[in-house]
Amino acid sequence: MAAGPRRRLAAVVAAGLVPWTVLLVRGELTMLFTFGLFNTNPAHLVSVYDYFFRFTRGLPRFIEAWGSGVVLYLIGLTSAVAGVVGREDPRITALAVVGAGLSQLTVALGFHRRIGYVVVPVGTVVLLAVGWWYYWPLVGTPQSTPDR
Repeated sequence: MAAGPRRRLAAVVAAGLVPWTVLLVRGELTMLFTFGLFNTNPAHLVSVYDYFFRFTRGLPRFIEAWGSGVVLYLIGLTSAVAGVVGREDPRITALAVVGAGLSQLTVALGFHRRIGYVVVPVGTVVLLAVGWWYYWPLVGTPQSTPDR
């Protein structure tokens, strides 16, 4: 039996609250979230907006996948909300959530190539798990259509 829309929405929200990529570089911890980048030395948070629209000079190309993942996540979140307040197409939600997870794999691999970086792709694991556990059973399942 597939999870209901509220439970699926809760899973998508939870996937957006965990750190998507955790980096340890020379004892300094950095975490990429859907809403921003948190660094421990000194402790501060840079919003996604500031990161991409104010501090864009000299960014490595692979970091752009983080922004793409956030956009995909927001599409999936919007679709999951639609399931609670109206009607959700689970294929759209699944595609967006899985796409966001795969985008973070690109970020993790980009950082992994740098010497001395320890990278943990938490978001990739969580987002793919949400897509598989909550949406895979719904993809390909015929949806009932209202009578016209």
